[in-house]
Formats: sequence, C-alpha cells, structure tokens
Amino acid sequence: MVLSLWYRVLPHAPWADGAFLALVAAVVLRNYLGPIYTSPVAGLHLEILGHLALIHVCAMVMLVERRVSGTGFGFLPSWADWKIGLRYFLYCIVAAVPLAWAMQLGHFSLAMPLWKVGLTFFGMLWVVALSEEFFFRGLLQQWMAQWTGSAPLALAGTAILFGLVHLGFRGFPNWRFALVAAVAGVFYGLAYNEAKSIRASMVTHALVVSLWRALFP
Repeated sequence: MVLSLWYRVLPHAPWADGAFLALVAAVVLRNYLGPIYTSPVAGLHLEILGHLALIHVCAMVMLVERRVSGTGFGFLPSWADWKIGLRYFLYCIVAAVPLAWAMQLGHFSLAMPLWKVGLTFFGMLWVVALSEEFFFRGLLQQWMAQWTGSAPLALAGTAILFGLVHLGFRGFPNWRFALVAAVAGVFYGLAYNEAKSIRASMVTHALVVSLWRALFP
C-alpha cells in the first residue's frame, strides 16, 4: 500500500525516487516476504509469489504513476536484445569467470543436466533478472546518469551498489562474491546502455547466473 501511494503523497523528486528504491531494497534484503509466504513442502520456496507481486506493484507505480521512460521494461527480449545480451555475456565471462576462479568462489562442477540449466535460465530471466535489471539499470542507473550528468559515473556507481547488495550471499560479508557481482554489473549496465532496454541486460544477467549455477554449485 505504501509503495502504491508513494507518488500520490510525495513529489517526483530525486530524494523521493531514492527513498522508494531504498524501501524496496529493505523489503527484499531483510527477507520480509519469507515468513509471510510459508511453504507446506520442504524446499518449495513460495516467497517467489511475493517477489513477483512486488515486481508488478513497483513496475506499475514507476511506469504508470511516476511515468518513467527509457527502461525498456518487458518480458520478451527482441532479436536485437538477444544479440546484445549474448555479446556482453561473453565479455562478462572473459572478465568474471577468471576472477571468480582466482577467488575460489565455489567448486567447479558439470553435474547440472542441460534441461535444468534451461529452466534455470528462464526462471532467472523472468524473475531475478527482470526485477534486478528494472531497479538497478532501468531506474537507478538512468536516474544516476541524470543526477550526475555522467553515464560512466552512473554505470560505475550502479555496479558498485549492485555488488554491495550481494554481500549477504552465502554468509555476510562475502566481499569476494560482491566484487564479482560488481564486475558483472558493469557488463549488465553496458548492455542496457547500448540497447536502451533492460531486456538486453536481462539476457546477459540470466545467462551469467545460469552459467554460475551450472558450473559453480
């Protein structure tokens, strides 16, 4: 309710935009949805339903009420989005995989079957990548570029923040994983900048995470 009424009460101003993103981040990072969406079956994570509802509410607020343009929000990447996303995925692999390997993040394995990799990719594309790319690249990176007047500064700042929100991965503070996530965030941001659409960065993001899940379980 608070998010839905945010811009009915507050102005369209940078401080209100930043506070909106901070509130959404607090809900996600504090795992507020977990205790609400309890599961009757072990291993079945129903909090994904709350995550999807949060994405829908925030997207509606930003696109309809706040009238943010230039995000390229959508579920189906175009052929151009696929090509750009795949290209930056390959660039990211060259930079991030050796870094992850050198920092001993996980153990190398080829145990995940191909069908599971495919399901992981589409799950990541339409849930994790969609939400994170909408907030980090479609909103935050675009706003930071407007606030600072510098696209490179916005790219770097957003990537750093993207890395910091991953500090809690497999134990807090996981600085090694946060560093790799920040490096990956640079390539997600570059894909967004070239395509002017989060659907390209969604492709890069989903491919990177799927490869990570497949090779470093």
